[in-house]
Amino acid sequence: MGRWLACLGLAAALVSGAARAADATEQALDEYRDMFGDENPAELWELRGQALWTEKRGPRQADLTACDLGLGPGVVAGAYAQLPRWFDDTGRVEDLEMRLVTCITRLQGYSEAEVLARRFGDGDKKSDLEALSVYIAKASSGQPVNIPLRHSAEQRAYALGEAAFFYRAGPHDFACATCHGDNGKRIRLQAMNKLSDAEGARRSYTQIPAYRTSQGEVRTIGWRLYDCFRQQRLPELRFGSEVAVGLSLYLARNAEGGVMAAPSIKR
Repeated sequence: MGRWLACLGLAAALVSGAARAADATEQALDEYRDMFGDENPAELWELRGQALWTEKRGPRQADLTACDLGLGPGVVAGAYAQLPRWFDDTGRVEDLEMRLVTCITRLQGYSEAEVLARRFGDGDKKSDLEALSVYIAKASSGQPVNIPLRHSAEQRAYALGEAAFFYRAGPHDFACATCHGDNGKRIRLQAMNKLSDAEGARRSYTQIPAYRTSQGEVRTIGWRLYDCFRQQRLPELRFGSEVAVGLSLYLARNAEGGVMAAPSIKR
């Protein structure tokens, strides 16, 4: 009996120690973010995105102010909080990044291949899509996520995203839910939220795009999904594919009602 009680005491001490360590880690990360104060390097991306929105470029020497993000041509405020969504003019569900690709190719005359060649920034090679995404996301700051799934195609995209979230595959038999199916997990100091629940989805989705201090780059939901597939050792997630848009819609819908706070700062 004495040995059994001693084991129980040791287990309790270990759990208590782990909890204290987790609390200390969270405190350290909060202090790290507080060091930036009101200054977020993502503002540089936002300003560049705003300039790109109004700059006449491409073979057609046109700007993007006629781009319809779902609330009417040129309307940016609140648009990101209601994406992904169905668009009649393309006959498909599009997230922000693919809607920007649609607008850039149609209005400015670039080819899709030209736009996607620099879909993610790296060092001096900045991505126009990431800058435009930050500018548009910032215009939804303080707005609630609103994804009503009225169109049948949106409902099918959500179902596809949900299936992809829980689908296990690859050499490690991983799924998105392997890391994001429970609360309390942590990978390299990064807290893993449960994205199938409203609380966890709101904490994560509403803060993307985000400036990542470890990379010195702003990253969008498109990059986040792409990198998650890479870390799972799955085949490369095709940018703007039905699976990619479905996953983005699944996360957005789960975050319904959460208040947009992007761009944020993450490690």
